[in-house]
Amino acid sequence: MIKIEAIVREDRFEEVKEALNKVGVNGITVSQVMGCGKQKGYVEFVRGSEVDITLHPKIKFEIVVSSEEWEQKTIKAILETAYTGKPGDGKIFSYDMRSVIRIRTKETGTEAIN
Repeated sequence: MIKIEAIVREDRFEEVKEALNKVGVNGITVSQVMGCGKQKGYVEFVRGSEVDITLHPKIKFEIVVSSEEWEQKTIKAILETAYTGKPGDGKIFSYDMRSVIRIRTKETGTEAIN
């Protein structure tokens, strides 16, 4: 089992969600997060005062898939829809999961995510 975490621009949320649905990814968790990368922040004027904005609003997708084949399909769908070519497009992290347990049925492993 593999966990994929993708942090993308807020305005790409619907497109990424639809792309994941289209390739057959069923279970996702979505969170609104704040962060910054290389682009750091920017200066904004609020009520006439200069304010450094160092954290940008982002959307974080968390997805657990059962195989490397699904990992590649999922990552490809995210890459194709989240890409704008500008700084701040986001990141995708992928790593092995040790265990998964569905609380209701106590199923474990791939049975818990299918």
